[in-house]
Amino acid sequence: MPTLYHCMSARSFRPLWMLEELQVPYALQMLPFPPRALQRSYLDINVLGTVPFLEDGDQTMTESAAMCQYLAETQDPDNRLGLWVGRGERDHAHYLNWLHHGEATLTFPQTLVLRYGRFEPPERRLPQVAEDYGRWFLARLRAIAARLEHKPFLAADRFTGADISVGYALMLGEVLGLSAQYPASVQAYWERLRQRPGHLRALAAQEQAARAQGVAVAPATA
Repeated sequence: MPTLYHCMSARSFRPLWMLEELQVPYALQMLPFPPRALQRSYLDINVLGTVPFLEDGDQTMTESAAMCQYLAETQDPDNRLGLWVGRGERDHAHYLNWLHHGEATLTFPQTLVLRYGRFEPPERRLPQVAEDYGRWFLARLRAIAARLEHKPFLAADRFTGADISVGYALMLGEVLGLSAQYPASVQAYWERLRQRPGHLRALAAQEQAARAQGVAVAPATA
């Protein structure tokens, strides 16, 4: 049974969402944010002190988008749920591209908005950096907006791990107050994603686990 180490609504939400879409048994270990400072014993598990961290038997992972790909393929190898796109399918390349686009292209500028707009002490905050990288994130939505003009999802005309990866970035953008500036097709897409039962179950699962384990339920990104 996979064990996921997670902070409230951090990028570890991606594999949590995937687990709930798969509806397979898993263990959810909640951590205060940032765990490397507030739960030092976690460094014995993950030397980076970051989330997510996934344990599955003797396999361990630290990258959220890769976890989505791994979980989809190992927990549903016959792809009954259609959550991954195989090499023989026409949209295999699109699937991989969008899966990694969500983290590498979209979440990267958001981390700078968070750091220099919220996480640093007031005297070290850089409002211009936060504003510039917020605009950078919004500019990177153009390709997604174009893709969604005539498509319900990013790959293979169905919901996949690529939508989870990008969907989390849109979720974080909402926390950052940027969602009002999403292009119309992206806003409609995000509204569809956020209403999915798997997404709603993941939100409920993290809150229930946090309360049970004595971890604050405020988002780590707030």
